[in-house]
Amino acid sequence: MKGIVLAGGSGTRLHPMTLAASKQLLPVYDKPMVYYPLSTLMLAGIRDILLISTPEDLPQFRRLLGSGARFGVRFDYAEQPKPEGIAQAFLIGRDWIGGDACALALGDNLIHGDHLSATLRIAASRPVGATVFAYEVRDPERYGVVSFDADGRAVDIVEKPAVPASNWAVTGLYFYDARVSEIAGTIRPSARGELEITDLNRVYLEAHTLRVEKLSRGCAWLDAGTPDSLLQAATFVQTIQSRTGMLVGCPEEVAFRMGFIDAETLRQHAAGLGKTELGRVLGELAVGEHD
Repeated sequence: MKGIVLAGGSGTRLHPMTLAASKQLLPVYDKPMVYYPLSTLMLAGIRDILLISTPEDLPQFRRLLGSGARFGVRFDYAEQPKPEGIAQAFLIGRDWIGGDACALALGDNLIHGDHLSATLRIAASRPVGATVFAYEVRDPERYGVVSFDADGRAVDIVEKPAVPASNWAVTGLYFYDARVSEIAGTIRPSARGELEITDLNRVYLEAHTLRVEKLSRGCAWLDAGTPDSLLQAATFVQTIQSRTGMLVGCPEEVAFRMGFIDAETLRQHAAGLGKTELGRVLGELAVGEHD
């Protein structure tokens, strides 16, 4: 399976911060925002990753991420000249996907929880259909909302409903089979002129091949697209890391734990981070493997 990180858009909800830099390059505590969805795809075992962003911002992403070799993955890059909906990612990346199954992670989403890697790898291994993740929220009208029948089966998904049928929002992480680009090509723009990811998901739902996994209370999902949610995400990461000693959204650590890089490579990366706390933690992790 391949993976896409969608890091486009103008980030208007974060103006004036995003007048000079891409939203997905803003810091979430001690790491750039894009590190978090990138780490999520890597936790699913995905090593071929396409990053999509604006023509203006792509050079900065290339400078930050490079070829992906230091994470044991391969990055490719593609332009989104104009934001025309999340499902547009599968049209932009159609040739790159090349008929493979593909996951998509939104560049401003953070997911963290116990046993997350195993859950994601199961989703990535399903040969047919799509898997999305739902999270219970207080303001479902901001999201795509999924409703369930009495047996817990998903029966409908509505984008930003005025009167939500449930409090379960679809998160910005999606896994699709090899038909995704073909299906995305059949989606027509919505009233707001966008190729809605909800419409793509509904095609799978109507074919009875959409699996909706509810994220448990042991998981946290944060959409860092507003000043308040950006601060909340940073506070969450700082709290988890300082109280537990565990890293959140760190591609170097994920690469090491997934076996994409070895301890010596991790040690070199840690040294390159200098006297930062992140460098110290990664250095201790690398040294621990040598003991």
